[in-house]
This record gives sequence, C-alpha cells and structure tokens, in this order.
Amino acid sequence: MSGAVDLATLWAFIIALAVFIYVVMDGFDLGLGILFPLFPAKAERDLVMNTVAPVWDGNETWLVLGGGGLMAAFPLAYAVLLPALYTPVIAMLIGLIFRGVAFEFRWRTTAARNRWDIAFFGGSLLAALAQGIALGAILQGIHVEGRHYAGGWWDWLTPFSLLTGVSLVAGYALLGATWLVLKTDGEVRDRAYQLCWYLLFAMLLAIGAVSIATPFLHIQYAHRWFAWPSIVLTAPVPIAVATVAVLLLRSLAHRFDNQPFVLSLTLFALSYAGLGVSMYPYIVPQSITIWQAAAPENSQLFMLVGVGLLIPLILAYTGWAYWVFRGKVTPGSGYH
Repeated sequence: MSGAVDLATLWAFIIALAVFIYVVMDGFDLGLGILFPLFPAKAERDLVMNTVAPVWDGNETWLVLGGGGLMAAFPLAYAVLLPALYTPVIAMLIGLIFRGVAFEFRWRTTAARNRWDIAFFGGSLLAALAQGIALGAILQGIHVEGRHYAGGWWDWLTPFSLLTGVSLVAGYALLGATWLVLKTDGEVRDRAYQLCWYLLFAMLLAIGAVSIATPFLHIQYAHRWFAWPSIVLTAPVPIAVATVAVLLLRSLAHRFDNQPFVLSLTLFALSYAGLGVSMYPYIVPQSITIWQAAAPENSQLFMLVGVGLLIPLILAYTGWAYWVFRGKVTPGSGYH
C-alpha cells in the first residue's frame, strides 16, 4: 500500500511539473500573441514572431505529457474532469490551432497577412482565457456523484472562473513582454519595457484578487491557508511573491534585460505553488484524492519507465534549442 501511495504522489508531481513547464514555456509565446496588436508595424510584428519561431512548436510537448499522463496515471480524475471542462478545453484547442496555423500562414501571404495576424492574436487570447477559466472551474470544485461528473454544461462558467481566466491572460502578457525585453533591442524593447510596468501591476492585482477569493470557495481552502499550524508553511508564499515583485520592479527601473523574464517566471512558480497548497492532496478538489484516482500500481510502474526515459530527452533537446538560439534577435533575421 505504501508503494502505491508513493507512486500516486510521484505521478502527481510529474503531471504537475509537466503542466507548469507548459504554462511558462507556452505562456510567453501566447503572451506575444496577446500583445500583437500593440506592435502595429509589419517589421515589428515580424521581429516579435522571430523571437519565438525556433522554439514555439516544441512547447506543446508538455501539454501532451500532462494530459496524457493524467489519463494514464489518474483515469478516474480524467473521466471526471474532462466532461466538466469540455467547453473550455475545446476552446483552448481551437485557439491553439488558429495560433499555430496563423504562425505559419502569415509568412506565406502578403494580401491576407492582416487576417492571419488577427487569427494569431485571437487564437492566443482564446487559448489563454480558456486555460485560466478551466483552472478556475477546477479550483472552485466539480460536482461529483460516485465516480461520475454530475454537474451541468455551464458549471465551469462562474465569476471566479472568469477572474482566473483574465488573470492568466494578464500573466501570459507579462511573460510575453519580459521575453521581448530579453530578446530584442531598440524600439520594440523600449515598448516592451513600458508594457511590463502596466502588466506587472495587472498581474499583482490579479494574484491578490484570486488569493482573496479562493478561501471563500471552500472552508478547506481557508483552513489550509489560515489555520494553525498550516499558516506557518503557507505564510512564506505571499512574502516571497512580494519580494519577487519588488525585485522585478527594480529590474525594470534599472533596465536589467536578463532579469525581468526570470523574475516573471518566478512569480508564476510561486502562484503555482500556492495552487498546489490549496489543492493537495485532491486532484479533483474536495471530491477525489490522488490516491482514489490512481491507476493500478503495475500500470504506474510500467509508465514510469517510459517517462523516466522521455523527460530527460525532452529537457535535453529543449535546453539545446534555447541555447542555440540564445541572444538578441535582430530585424531582418530569423524565420521566413
């Protein structure tokens, strides 16, 4: 039994890690799409696209790993969560399809380039908003009876899920702006710096709003964050968020190009840690724990062998790709 418990926890960590890597890696290129209308000149948009062209299509690898791992390692959770989130998940996939198609097609045409630019922006915004809404829908709780989803078609749509959706859009936009600071020079970088100020305050406001609203969703969330002795472990999270926010403001003020993106990723990591604090040990909040949803031990062991081989390979080629295409991107160079 202890082995099964350890495997369930290990698989929960693997899936959580895959989802987090997807969020931060695909988040900044979705953020670039969200910011696209703020760079109206064709040369600026081409430069923005070229900063992410060598790496963007590999980022979805982690989404596949997270979704496939959930289905294989926690089939009960997958069977409950997917019917509850059909609409936002389908919206996310449609957004990612439009974003991907527009990314390729805008380079192949001139007459309709504006249309593909609109598709790139719309697909990125839709995917980011859908992901945030899905997160809010999970966090607010899903109606489960026995081993089945028992809610309605529109249960995912609430003020809280819309708040998390808008919050994730703001966070992705901040990642996109700090990525441009890291990868560009000249007017594009200067405009990205200006956007970072507004987007940082928007993200901090969003973090505060979600943090205030979450304990009111369920008494267990309030106990986890504010009851003694849990507060001893949870109090460092908001303190760390405030510290990183100050460091990020300082890096923007002094124009340290290499720091804002890393510090923005740190803000995401802290927010993700807060989400984990709220949810653990539930995989479907307040309804199904990771042990109740886990696949048989033999199945988890078998899959663990494959994941143990694949994850280092994925990390290696991803790291190599980012290393090869490191440094600033100049106008006129890159993907055509």
